[in-house]
Amino acid sequence: MTSEEPATLYFTGTAGAGKTSAVRAYAEWLKNAGHDATIVNLDPGNENDEFEPDVDVREWVRLDDLMREYGLGPNGAQVAAADMIALKIFEVKQALGEFRTDYVLVDTPGQVELFAFRESSKAIIDALSGDRSMIAFLFDPALARQPSGFISLLLLSATVEFRFRLPMAHLLSKTDSLRPEQLAEILAWSEDPDRLYERIRDEFATPDIALSTELFRAIESTGPFLGLTPVSSQEGTGFEAFYRSSQRTFAGDEDLEPSQGPTDT
Repeated sequence: MTSEEPATLYFTGTAGAGKTSAVRAYAEWLKNAGHDATIVNLDPGNENDEFEPDVDVREWVRLDDLMREYGLGPNGAQVAAADMIALKIFEVKQALGEFRTDYVLVDTPGQVELFAFRESSKAIIDALSGDRSMIAFLFDPALARQPSGFISLLLLSATVEFRFRLPMAHLLSKTDSLRPEQLAEILAWSEDPDRLYERIRDEFATPDIALSTELFRAIESTGPFLGLTPVSSQEGTGFEAFYRSSQRTFAGDEDLEPSQGPTDT
């Protein structure tokens, strides 16, 4: 690798967007490309029995333990856990420092809204991030295939970017669940705001369209239209394109050794 400092990628998005699956699939892709990847789990409520991260925050904080010990519901336990993780973050960082790796892939909590708005989350990101860090925001196709859902995800991703002030990449996850025409339309929206605007007008053909138009133009002016990289964790596709785009952040568009990785099929 061209730098001793590993590149750090935070995978985030709404609950059910496929963050854990994407982290696992991308780690496998990197391994096949000749890179080493270390997986960090920051979700104290992750219940995936097959998920075996290299560094797991559940060794210090577990959601079910908090619920049982303090009589908290799931939401209250998530809030408490976020603050407790911040207190333990240097222990997490110390555990991570035991690995010599090319990439650190961080699976963030499923409740992205809680993760984005807690001050403790920003402290966690600041503690773990080096100079070569970025966020991969996953667009769940169940939401993204409707114009209003797509806009909502754009707003949420812009909020995450503003809060953490890190470079952002947009991934359209679980593309194997979409019909080809649905995939093509979503990708077109990400590249051409005018096409998205026309579909919004079709969806909201009411007197409130004036407000919707103003909101849309405000969103467009903030510049969150980064384009979407379609990926499928189940099929293992799209990760080469994501890797190439991430190099523009990590290496100034210069590929990292080894230069030849597996290609998507």
